[in-house]
Amino acid sequence: MLKILKSMIQDKLKKLTEKISSVRIKKGYTLDNMAHELDLTQASYRKIEIGETNLSVERLFQISEILDTPLNELLEIGNDVFQQTNNENTSVYQQKVENFYQENKEVYEKLLQSKDEQIALLKSMLKM
Repeated sequence: MLKILKSMIQDKLKKLTEKISSVRIKKGYTLDNMAHELDLTQASYRKIEIGETNLSVERLFQISEILDTPLNELLEIGNDVFQQTNNENTSVYQQKVENFYQENKEVYEKLLQSKDEQIALLKSMLKM
């Protein structure tokens, strides 16, 4: 169960650092620019972007301010609004996708399976 959670966290952190790097490049900032603004060496900042150094919440706020990019955009929170065009009457609708359960169903099922296995192991240990 912990392995699954760790994997999920690592995936989210990887997406976050990739997003930071992408926004930095899009805005024309170099690693040196970011390092200077954060009072770090270029090598230290690079380690943040490649995930070798843990990113603190404080540092994340600083990066968000430097890049002039809202945290929800860096964290990709709330990006589930899409535009859909209906070709019959060309009306544009905004739909909020609310399928959190479906997207995470596989993880949820693995967690349940892990829990069941742990219960079975504990029951067998009690019988000894």
